[in-house]
Amino acid sequence: MAPGAAAADGAGGRTPVTTAATAPPTSAGSAESSEGPAWPDPRADALAGPGLGSLSVASLLASSAVRHAERTAVVCGAERVTYAQLWDQARAYAGAFRARGVGPGDRVAVLVPNVPDFPRVYFGLLALGAVVVPVHLLFTADEVEHVLRDSGATLVVAAAPVLAAALPAAAAAGIPVVTLLVPDEQRDRVPAPRLEDEAAAAEPLERLVPVPPLAPATVLYTSGTTGRPKGAVGSHLAIVENVNVVLIDCFDMRTGDVVFGGLPLFHTFGQVCVMNTAFRVGATVLLLPKFDPATALRVMDAERATVFIGVPTMYGALLQAAGPHREGGRELPPLRYAISGGAALPEAVLDRFQQVFGAPVHEGYGLTETSPVASFNRVGEPAVAGSVGFPVWGVEAEVTDPAHPERIAVLPAGERGELVIRGHNLFKGYLGDPDATEAAVVDGWLRTGDIATKDDEGRIRIVDRAKDMIIRNGYNVYCREVEEVLVRYPGVASVAVFGVADEEHGQEVHAAVVVEDSEAGRTFDPGAMVAESRKHLAAYKYPRVVHVREAMPQGPSGKVLKRELVAEYEG
Repeated sequence: MAPGAAAADGAGGRTPVTTAATAPPTSAGSAESSEGPAWPDPRADALAGPGLGSLSVASLLASSAVRHAERTAVVCGAERVTYAQLWDQARAYAGAFRARGVGPGDRVAVLVPNVPDFPRVYFGLLALGAVVVPVHLLFTADEVEHVLRDSGATLVVAAAPVLAAALPAAAAAGIPVVTLLVPDEQRDRVPAPRLEDEAAAAEPLERLVPVPPLAPATVLYTSGTTGRPKGAVGSHLAIVENVNVVLIDCFDMRTGDVVFGGLPLFHTFGQVCVMNTAFRVGATVLLLPKFDPATALRVMDAERATVFIGVPTMYGALLQAAGPHREGGRELPPLRYAISGGAALPEAVLDRFQQVFGAPVHEGYGLTETSPVASFNRVGEPAVAGSVGFPVWGVEAEVTDPAHPERIAVLPAGERGELVIRGHNLFKGYLGDPDATEAAVVDGWLRTGDIATKDDEGRIRIVDRAKDMIIRNGYNVYCREVEEVLVRYPGVASVAVFGVADEEHGQEVHAAVVVEDSEAGRTFDPGAMVAESRKHLAAYKYPRVVHVREAMPQGPSGKVLKRELVAEYEG
């Protein structure tokens, strides 16, 4: 069998994700249910088959509802929900889904912002053994329709703010919709029932439906840097093990911690590293429907946040908001530490954040396909700026020669190459796309597409995305190296370096810059910035063109979308 060819368990299009040999029953309490396929035969050969064990991501909330019943699980505006309440609400939603016929292996698309209804829906579906398909909230109707058709979703759960895209997409795909957060005065104008009403009328799920550890839990659509987004299938085992590993070895998150959850929950970073990890340990998650730095500081200050988890763009935005926050007589939140991921955090921004907020910043690395954490600078140990730390427990990472895509050719320590990863955290494959899975996974190793180095101690540094690397006059220009220089220039809030096609040089080095404030914008001199960069960068590396912008195009996790910058300035 070709490496990774069966990683998606044959789950393409509308084919069921689970099979009769491995799928759990749909009923909450009986393994003899006639509503779904039977549990594996206990008389089968113990050395073969999927085994009799079960594991559910939903247990992360279910267990804490017992252990931390009266602790606050989520805070969103004036709404405060305890663990016991949240689990009861999730079970009520599960009852409504079950009444609609949703069961093990069924894929349900979810378009819900960062509000308590997201975990209610997420854990309600997982408690049934169903598969959650979170959808980017900024997708157009056409993009939502692609996800619905590609995932084989049988139901759409859509919150009121995104119905304009969800309803026509679901209609085109022929899939029923249930809504959330539709006010009473508008219910008659929305051509879909409210989940809240159905949950009130249904019998709540009594207990978790057992699922095999490798059963699919989520289908998360990648950002689609080339062509249509692909659905990465994540297993219950990979997600739960990732949560447990980072809690034991990496994050030092504690019961009673207050964790800022500004990352979108439809994305793996916010979903696993914030929500699932915090729920596992009994911490409180602060939810913001949409990230705004001034609001984030105000909420973190009021709730006395102890842990901040975000992407580099959020760090820069918080630093900009910190000055006015203090001028207004407010304190900064008492952060114990901060975690950065999703993209490289410039060292200058890291240093400034640590000075202003008095909290050490620990960087990590991961992908949707690695559930997501693959390496980390462990909390409690000195973090090395510019490094994403060591592979997490049970995970291997190597740097391989990208000139040999058909095999894994490990390079010596210190050499640059493509980072490859294998371990318990790998996804099951791309839904319905075995060719893409086979191209991404070679001999059990995931090709990440990131250029990295690994030192003699095993510490990893990400140099650049392979697709972002610029080749100017035949020389490799690594964007991160140039960005580290440019972001230190006075008045710069954020910077993105990218290559634009050029007849003379092959590619030319361009930089997009967002300045700190309007006053800096009036005095900012791109030419002076270029001149300063020439003092620190080789002649083929420094940017020839600087674009001053009000904002950067960003993806679902807050990453800067360089492909959009390239398209804009090449056009």
